[in-house]
Amino acid sequence: MEEKRKVIFSGIQPSGELTLGNYLGAIKNWIKLQDEYECYFCVVDLHAITVKQEPKNLRARTLEVMATYIASGIDPKKNTIFIQSHVPAHSEAAWLLNCYTYMGELGRMTQYKDKSQKYGESVAAGLFNYPVLMAADILLYQTDLVPVGSDQKQHLELARDIAKRFNNTYSETFVIPEPYIAPNGAKIMSLQEPTKKMSKSDDNPNSYILIMDPPEVIRKKISRAVTDSIGIVKYRDEQPGVKNLITILSTLTGMSIDEIEKKYEGQGYAQFKKDVAEAIIYEIEPIQKKIKELLSDKTYLESIYKAGAEKANYVALKTLRKMQKKIGFIPLSK
Repeated sequence: MEEKRKVIFSGIQPSGELTLGNYLGAIKNWIKLQDEYECYFCVVDLHAITVKQEPKNLRARTLEVMATYIASGIDPKKNTIFIQSHVPAHSEAAWLLNCYTYMGELGRMTQYKDKSQKYGESVAAGLFNYPVLMAADILLYQTDLVPVGSDQKQHLELARDIAKRFNNTYSETFVIPEPYIAPNGAKIMSLQEPTKKMSKSDDNPNSYILIMDPPEVIRKKISRAVTDSIGIVKYRDEQPGVKNLITILSTLTGMSIDEIEKKYEGQGYAQFKKDVAEAIIYEIEPIQKKIKELLSDKTYLESIYKAGAEKANYVALKTLRKMQKKIGFIPLSK
């Protein structure tokens, strides 16, 4: 009898263009998981609307994120690739789980604290509640492992707490998810402020590389990347800019940090930066070409997200029905 494969769930918001950080920090690692795990890769469009979105941009970016998944090597035949809003169980389960989540827990979430300081009283309730939606995303698929960066660990911890609380109240309902930390997971930092994570929402376009940036733009951004006056290619905290570029080069080429340090010994930064830029271009040019091809074939993309929604709906509804029954709702008889 074939052993049941562990379930992995992950997703990216279509709230802006994807960066090299999204690709190296998440998508590139997902590709390695698809043969070993039962994977659900979602375009989390419900999460995107916690901040105002232009409807036509949201639609376009949702398809772009999906095309990026496939172009990067995520195989729709091996994985369930779907759009979050196509599975109504996410919204309904989030409401149910909201009733098992405490205000104090949500108020402690770092991202909410940061954004509420920025927006004050006009901060949307969705921004306060979105960790509960994230918990629903994960728990509906009886997820064993969630690939998380350090900035999402707090949210996964909350999902675990909510799941345990629900299980303790009603009996075993959810698998308690664990974090999946990729063995060579890369956290890619801003090219201009290398102590901050690379983000598409940064005001300075030189601080990030977009997956769709043309080669000349990539070369320019890397040449302008902040380094330091030390002039030595070393992977250490005192040189955050250089450390970040080493991480990028190592993740793209498979070269170890030692090998990179030895290769550029006594050379300064010019050649090093040039090689980082070329490694990025070499990796993402074929992906860019494939993304453009996929976006020109809307019928194919529609076939993928329809099949994904069908599978995701079937699995998510099973969990939702279980939740409803345990809470005490009367099922609608067939």
